[in-house]
Amino acid sequence: MKMDRSTARWAPLALAVIVVVGIAATQQTASQVAYVNLQEIMQRTPGYQEAADSFETVSTGVQGELAGLQTSYDSAVTAFQQSQVVLTPTARQEKQAELEQMGQRFAGRAQEIQNRLIQHERQLLAPLEERVQSVIEGIRAERNISVIFDVSQQPSSIISADTNLDLTGIVIQRLTGSGP
Repeated sequence: MKMDRSTARWAPLALAVIVVVGIAATQQTASQVAYVNLQEIMQRTPGYQEAADSFETVSTGVQGELAGLQTSYDSAVTAFQQSQVVLTPTARQEKQAELEQMGQRFAGRAQEIQNRLIQHERQLLAPLEERVQSVIEGIRAERNISVIFDVSQQPSSIISADTNLDLTGIVIQRLTGSGP
C-alpha cells in the first residue's frame, strides 16, 4: 500500500495516541502488592496464646517421656560397657543385639511421639491459620491487591518497601475486632 504525504503526516500522531492509550490501560490494570508479617499476626490472633499454652503443656509432657526413655537406654548402655569385659563373646553379642533393639525401639517411639506432637500442633493452629488467611484474602479482594507477601520468614527477599504497603496492623485489627 502506498502512503501519500497527508497520511504520512498523521502516522506519527496516530502511533503516539496508540502508545498513550496503551500506557493508560496498563496503569489501570497495574498489579498492586502489599505485605504482612504473618508471625506477628498469628501471635496476636485471639486464641493463639491458649493454643500455644496447650501445645507447651503437651510438649513438656512429651519431653519428660523422651527423657525417661533416653535415661533407660543410657543406663542400659552404661551397664553393658561396665560388664562387657566379664561377658563371654556370645553373651556380649547377645547384649549388643539387645541394646540395638532397645535403641531401635527408642528411636521408633521418639518418632511416634514427635509425629503425635506435630499432629497436635496442626490441630491447634489450623483453625487460627484458616481465619487469618480468610481475613487476609478479604482485605486483598477489597483493595484489589494482586499479591501479598509474608515478610516474617527469614531470609525475606524484600529488601526495602514502603510502609504504607504493610497490612499487618489492618489484619490484626480485623481479627481482634478493634478496627475497620
